[in-house]
Amino acid sequence: MTGSGNGKTVFVAGGAKGIGRGIVTSLAADGYDVSFSYLGSADAAAQLSQELQGRYPSQAINSHKVDLGDRDQVDEFAAVIAESEGLYGLVYNAGGSYDTLAALVDQDRAEVLFQLNFWALTRLAGAAARPLMRSRSGRIVAIGSITSQRGVSGNSIYSASKGAMLSYIRTLAIELARKGVTANYVSPGYVDTDLMAPYADYREKVESQIPLRRFAEPAEVGALTRFLFSPSAAYITGAVIPIDGGVSAGLSIRN
Repeated sequence: MTGSGNGKTVFVAGGAKGIGRGIVTSLAADGYDVSFSYLGSADAAAQLSQELQGRYPSQAINSHKVDLGDRDQVDEFAAVIAESEGLYGLVYNAGGSYDTLAALVDQDRAEVLFQLNFWALTRLAGAAARPLMRSRSGRIVAIGSITSQRGVSGNSIYSASKGAMLSYIRTLAIELARKGVTANYVSPGYVDTDLMAPYADYREKVESQIPLRRFAEPAEVGALTRFLFSPSAAYITGAVIPIDGGVSAGLSIRN
């Protein structure tokens, strides 16, 4: 542990499982007090909190049950963030998907997804930004997707919501820069989490299209996020950082 997070608090939206767990674990290992949200993973959240609290007894590890698709609950969580002592940053990792052809989009379902993937981010980031600007230091990281910059059949609304996240983070980075606060967009490709389980039959084919020939591990996304919170990343802001095994590097055509 480098200890760069000693005495500082980071909130992680969506932290109990998968990528979120990797992020929470990595930030706790760097000395941060970490508070994370969960919704349907109470057992996983409790287990993670207990595990990390036992490993780092001098740090505060807290979990909050929050439905980030509910505006009232988002507002309540935003207030908790805004009033937190020693706030140093926010990681927005929560999200959902909606798979359908672009010509068949249902607006009601699309709006629900945008609330979770985009609007909740803007509310929480806005709540965090004010105390971070007052302290003239801090980090905001959005966990997006490579689909924000690539067309993927059946993913039009998911991709659009992740693209909205990207545009928001880039603008936020410009607005916060003079106050010493950075904002960056991490762009994962395929990550080995429970969310990929429904596509197990296609995994071998998908991996064959990834230059590194494998999915990312959640801990690898966590390690990248940890770096963005470190002093070494103080000059990185408004960046889109892919962690996709080379998928976004170029076109790969094979028989």
